[in-house]
Amino acid sequence: MKLTAPSALRALATLVATLATALPSPAARAGEVTVPVDVGVGPAFHFVTGPIQDAQLVHYGLKVSVAAVLDKATLEANKGRVPAKYRGMVSKLSEVRFSPSIFIPDTLFISPKVDDTQMWGISWTPFGLGLTLAEVPRVRLGADLRLTYAFIGSDRLGDTHFLRPGIDLNLDVEIPVTETFLVSVGWTSQVYIPQKVGGGVLETGPFEDTIWHIGQAYLMLHFRFPYTTHL
Repeated sequence: MKLTAPSALRALATLVATLATALPSPAARAGEVTVPVDVGVGPAFHFVTGPIQDAQLVHYGLKVSVAAVLDKATLEANKGRVPAKYRGMVSKLSEVRFSPSIFIPDTLFISPKVDDTQMWGISWTPFGLGLTLAEVPRVRLGADLRLTYAFIGSDRLGDTHFLRPGIDLNLDVEIPVTETFLVSVGWTSQVYIPQKVGGGVLETGPFEDTIWHIGQAYLMLHFRFPYTTHL
């Protein structure tokens, strides 16, 4: 399990802030911690529910992830840095992952016109929660906040500059091949405030003529390497 309650969130935030912040003064460096950094990339296939999908079934892209991975051993080794009242909660966490920046996108839409439409854009997930259902292979069910911009050009439907916040539900299965190479497959259902196809970013209807859901299937290759920082 990653995050379970407001108190656990506070404990997690304290631990992440402690592990992620390098102190510049040599006198302030209490030791070193080595954290695996996971970089994943792979093809993604998008299904834009509604008129866009009717015009062209699949749009292509890349799925991307960059995260520091705090496994159970790392959490246990560093739980002394967490306030005593939160240490029990940290002991219950099997893994924590955090991105070095909210500005790193998790999706790139790269889909030239094949039938009737083209799609180019970018999507971010600045914050999310997840529940690990199994350890090996790692099966994770998650929910994320999302922000997406995409230019969708269609010969029949006109051009749409899709810009919307949303939420998504996702299921990810991650299979370790070696300690430093993993493969994951998954599905994400992204739900947005409806935006009219061919209309401006403030236009919302009628519903049957809008973009409100994007389904994403993906395959990612993950490469892990150690990163050591002084704390």
